[in-house]
Amino acid sequence: MRRRRHRDEERDNQDRWLVSYADFITLLFAFFVVMYAISMVNEGKYRVLSSALVSAFNKTPGITGGAQQSVSTVPGGELQMPMIKPQGIPIDEAAQRRSKERLRDMAKEIAGALGPLVQSGQVRITEGALGITVEINASLLFAPGDARLSAEATRALSAVALVLTPTDFPIIVEGHTDNTPINTPQFPSNWELSGMRASSVVRLFIEKGVDARRFTVTGYADQRPIADNATAEGRMRNRRVAITIESKVPDGPVNVQVLPKSSE
Repeated sequence: MRRRRHRDEERDNQDRWLVSYADFITLLFAFFVVMYAISMVNEGKYRVLSSALVSAFNKTPGITGGAQQSVSTVPGGELQMPMIKPQGIPIDEAAQRRSKERLRDMAKEIAGALGPLVQSGQVRITEGALGITVEINASLLFAPGDARLSAEATRALSAVALVLTPTDFPIIVEGHTDNTPINTPQFPSNWELSGMRASSVVRLFIEKGVDARRFTVTGYADQRPIADNATAEGRMRNRRVAITIESKVPDGPVNVQVLPKSSE
């Protein structure tokens, strides 16, 4: 009785390798299925992934020199050999630097053209996150409650137009008022007044040769003050037209004044 049980246990032990073998075959089959699935690359998704990776590496802060690589695909989703572009700095960083330098040159040209007005504080030129902003006091441009440009304003803006015309940077023109209400047949509120003043500036720029497609015009009324409307000086500061020359290449936020404000 004991011998038969011992022989049965030996026969069972000899067949156990089949279980491991079956597991191995199953895993091997699953492996080849996964490999086959990976080989079937969706070209569209691959291009999106490739572009995202290239863009991410190009914008890496640590990359400041050496060669730049770009990855491309051919029909069928196959990867081509990377193309080496032997440049000193990444393309986006070089474009960013050129954009900044050109904007600062424009700021200096505008400051030179409007020198006395900058010195008197009627014109302020600053550099911000969007680009260069030329802020002009409304008292220089318009009569109270009016949106027609004065002769002095036409001369000053014509000088600015000479700087803007040969470039292609986008331009935002904003009109701002103080909180003193207005109610006339032409301007029922400060919204109409601020919008019309900004439009008058843009219209002159276009007449002087600046491409109309570059402009965005906005009237903010008294909703974005930069000074306290409780004082006459603050209200005068708030009545303004702001001309922002936008940088084409987005950059991190900065808020540095290009020309220091002179004593008034």
